Amino acid sequence: MIGSMMSTSLTVPSLLDHANRYHASTEVVSVATGGGVERHTWHDIWVNARKLASALTKLGLPAGSRVSTIAWNNHRHLEIYFGVSGAGMVCHTINPRLFPEQLIYIINHAEDAVLFVDETFLPLVGKIYRSLSTVKHIVLMGNTKPKETYGLNVLLFDELLHHESEFDGWADIDENQPSSLCYTSGTTGNPKGVLYTHRSTVLHSLGGNQPDGLAISARDCVLPVVPMFHVNAWGVPYVAAATGCKLILPGPGLDGASLVELIDSEKVTLALGVPTIWQGLLAALGSSGSKASSLKRTIVGGSALPPSMIQIFRDQYDVELVHAWGMTETSPLGSINNLLAKHGELDEDTQALLRLGQGRPPYGVELRLVDDKAFVLPNDGKTQGQLQIRGHWIVDTYFNAEQSALTTDGWFDTGDIATLDSDGYLVIRDRAKDIIKSGGEWISTVELENIAVAHPNVQSAAVIAARHEKWDERPLLIVVEKEGADIDEAELLSFYVDKVAKWQIPDRVIVVDALPLGGTGKILKNRLRETYGDALLAEPA
Repeated sequence: MIGSMMSTSLTVPSLLDHANRYHASTEVVSVATGGGVERHTWHDIWVNARKLASALTKLGLPAGSRVSTIAWNNHRHLEIYFGVSGAGMVCHTINPRLFPEQLIYIINHAEDAVLFVDETFLPLVGKIYRSLSTVKHIVLMGNTKPKETYGLNVLLFDELLHHESEFDGWADIDENQPSSLCYTSGTTGNPKGVLYTHRSTVLHSLGGNQPDGLAISARDCVLPVVPMFHVNAWGVPYVAAATGCKLILPGPGLDGASLVELIDSEKVTLALGVPTIWQGLLAALGSSGSKASSLKRTIVGGSALPPSMIQIFRDQYDVELVHAWGMTETSPLGSINNLLAKHGELDEDTQALLRLGQGRPPYGVELRLVDDKAFVLPNDGKTQGQLQIRGHWIVDTYFNAEQSALTTDGWFDTGDIATLDSDGYLVIRDRAKDIIKSGGEWISTVELENIAVAHPNVQSAAVIAARHEKWDERPLLIVVEKEGADIDEAELLSFYVDKVAKWQIPDRVIVVDALPLGGTGKILKNRLRETYGDALLAEPA
């Protein structure tokens, strides 16, 4: 007997169609760029996204055109996510925190035809516009034109949609067509573009949202603090549509006080962001007296999570901080730290130790470790090696690149040094370019930084490999003091005793006013190495 199954394309607009079909009245709450809260529904988002798809087509843009955004997390940005991809075009989100030279390079390299911009970023676009070679239209994401447009001829988002019929539909899309484009931060060399397809995006939404993944349901109220200009907000807008959850988009106010107000007023159950966001939230919770009683979980990625922060959230606010790992090239989810059934037998402190790592991969990706000769290393939880990944939503070739980004046997090298255990639990030990090689032994800068930020006088910390006459490299600790604190070098170094081996303790402490940050909020260790890399050479061997 011969049988068959239906075959329907895995496309981005199909996610929004689902939200409209079965969750039409569920709210999408958006903080406006100019202040105030705007309330919409998934049906509203669906209507406007379809209007936008029609409007872009009437601007004369062919299929595959890149349409870029420089914008906050708000409802118009959400409509762009689906409207652009639904028109058969490519939604290119741009990080406004990058240097102007990088912005110009990215926009020209992508050959963006349209640029959507929030009013906040009009001055920035005004400065770089003359250097943009392919942008034909600039659309201001609002309904009124400001007095100052910085010499730009702008269209208004709401006017663009006003004359379109809500019945205009999506383009005829093949699931292997590109749907969105993000560029790496480009800390070394020019940023590289990662071109996601409709298929890879839908599979990431489904595979990454299993019960052992993000575990977002229709019962959740989700607050993505991670910007929509950073790796598609970790895929949350797509997952939100697929589940029909209530979605809270925080706009430009990412300070702790603003987030506390949103969490309490909208009854947020799940929030997602980088560790610095949760540091600000903790401070705001302490000063406001709020207990964030609705909040149950936060997903934390972007950089290593200080262990002290996990304990404070758990003990004082009954909030579970869940570590995740990924990168632009992995859409981004590569692993997430949820426990196995056997771990339920462990005591709370042992479980907490397991929570410090980056977790295990969901269905859809595989991880492995290799050495310098590409020999595959054991998953024993101890052996450190170069982390590689492959799967349904992992980059193959960078945008407009001539060669594949993969190894000869089809894996992507992440640039991380890590361990894997027999259950697939991942612990990122360091970036390959950051790890310290002292006397033939490896020292993790991440581990040393986590200890430093647990000290009551340390606001933030970075550890770099400083050149050393005897040991080649030794750890140098660079810290920012908390307000009103006065760090004593000997006392801070003694804080490491019994936490790491004696030979791993940093040689010196340097106090600075601020640490240099890149466009994604990560510490620029290359700059610190340029400034302080010789700081130990005057030390006796």
